[in-house]
Amino acid sequence: MRIGSYSLASALVVAPMAGVTDRPFRQLCRRLGAGLAVSEMVASDARLRDTAQSRRRRDHTGESEPRSVQIVGAVPEQMADAARFNVDHGAQLIDVNMGCPAKKVCNNHAGSALLGDESLVSRILAAVTAAVDVPVTLKIRTGLDPQRKNGVSIARIAVDNGIAAIAVHGRTRACAFRGSAEHDTVAAIKAAVQIPVIANGDVRTPQEAKRVLSRTRADGLMIGRAAQGNPWIFREIDHFLRTGEVLDPPGPAEVGATLVEHLRAIHALYGPYLGVRVARKHLSWYCRGRPGAAAFWQRVNRVECAAEQLALVRDYFDALAQTSRPWERAA
Repeated sequence: MRIGSYSLASALVVAPMAGVTDRPFRQLCRRLGAGLAVSEMVASDARLRDTAQSRRRRDHTGESEPRSVQIVGAVPEQMADAARFNVDHGAQLIDVNMGCPAKKVCNNHAGSALLGDESLVSRILAAVTAAVDVPVTLKIRTGLDPQRKNGVSIARIAVDNGIAAIAVHGRTRACAFRGSAEHDTVAAIKAAVQIPVIANGDVRTPQEAKRVLSRTRADGLMIGRAAQGNPWIFREIDHFLRTGEVLDPPGPAEVGATLVEHLRAIHALYGPYLGVRVARKHLSWYCRGRPGAAAFWQRVNRVECAAEQLALVRDYFDALAQTSRPWERAA
């Protein structure tokens, strides 16, 4: 899949997720098969740019190209300024957020709330594409609610304003993350426009990935919550789509080694105090459904020291690796 002048190594994209898709997570997913990873959303309000959080979010040290930054807001001039600012700080793609259903975003008439004002959508997209010389992409939902699905109309507006690719989550703003994603609207959008269309929503397995691509004829897939604690999903889907073969899931030894690598990167980015706390949600995701996970989580969740957090993770996954290889113990 190509976006502007960039040819992606795979047609799998990491969805932007607030509090999740920081640099360590993006780098890990890219290494495991994602062709693109979009940053956490960055506010277009210039008054918020000097916070520690904002500075971390525009830190792209060591990231593979292309580097994609998502901006959010409802004022065309502010969005254009935010696009210029982030390109000046290393962004090679700008993604416009018109898909977030969170109340704190929609209450400011941003995110998926914008889908209710097609004129404003056009003005924002025109301002952003005119402000920068890099490709601009768009993330949307299918509409405001099931009775007002205007995704096809929004996609045509996007094309008219020079958008290079569009990602569509198969739910409306009102649906948030409830129920099942529907991809009929994604298919209709793909049939209506000539730019790349990326399908998003309820892609949790290689088999589901193939079904969604077959149903929508989309050019790529965007994966969000299914990658939390399972960055191997990109490797598994890419392999299945290319070969038809189902890869075995990673064993405890690989999971443990990858998690330690991930935690080290989190500690380095956030510092040992905040890093330990940021890491906790990732620990819960990686351990979900594994033997002894509840007892391990209760213990590791109380840890305040980065070194101790790493040691407990090593011990836990080493123990899992041993119990999963009884033939080695017998030998």
